[in-house]
Amino acid sequence: QAIAQTPMSEMDALRHENESLRGAVTGATGIIEDLDNPPMPPIVGEDFVVPSHVVGDFVRIGRQLQREGLTHASSGSISTLSLDEPNLVHMTRAGSSLGQLDERHIVSGRLGEKAPFGAGDSWRIHTILLAVTSLQHNGRAACAHLPAPYSTAMSLEQDLFVLRPKDSSGKDRFESVVIVDSDDVTEDDFLRQLSEGLQQSNCKAIVVRGGGIYAVGADFNEAWDNAAAIEHSMKIAYLTRLAGIDS
Repeated sequence: QAIAQTPMSEMDALRHENESLRGAVTGATGIIEDLDNPPMPPIVGEDFVVPSHVVGDFVRIGRQLQREGLTHASSGSISTLSLDEPNLVHMTRAGSSLGQLDERHIVSGRLGEKAPFGAGDSWRIHTILLAVTSLQHNGRAACAHLPAPYSTAMSLEQDLFVLRPKDSSGKDRFESVVIVDSDDVTEDDFLRQLSEGLQQSNCKAIVVRGGGIYAVGADFNEAWDNAAAIEHSMKIAYLTRLAGIDS
């Protein structure tokens, strides 16, 4: 005849089940992390090498940016200064989907030189913003151009020239973010305004009217953090306006 299970043995069974579930969750988390950070081959150029971990960073942050809705489909671009070679820039190829990057979607070139094949029209913007940012971070810099919907929508108000957060966390991070117009100016004037506007925005982010955010930082994580923060603040500002709340 089976012996009735005691309360203590029931507790032991529950503990065992809990440990099994915890192990399963830990294993699933590891699988998800492996999927988000797949091993990538290095890129060997004519006179440079993009290490595999740098390629992996492009893949990881691109997926994160798309997952958070800061970019979509083949819009947006990201770039970074090489830590191994002076003035070497790595950037996503024009038309690449940030959520589906691999080593084929990265191009490289030098600051102040002709854009590499496939870089597209945003090469000069990225290189100028990277150069400005590197002065603030001892030679380190990353840049993300993102068509984030709330920041882009708020920038379309024609008599608005800065974005000002209304939430407390946004105010702590950004006093304001400058809006730059790309219409009716020469390319050189536009680039100069971008450089000056970024410095006026504490070298964190700048918005092109109707064209999205250019967020910068010492690395991809910092650029992403700045972009996500200003987009969150502009979502709050938009919803506040929609609700008719006077703040």
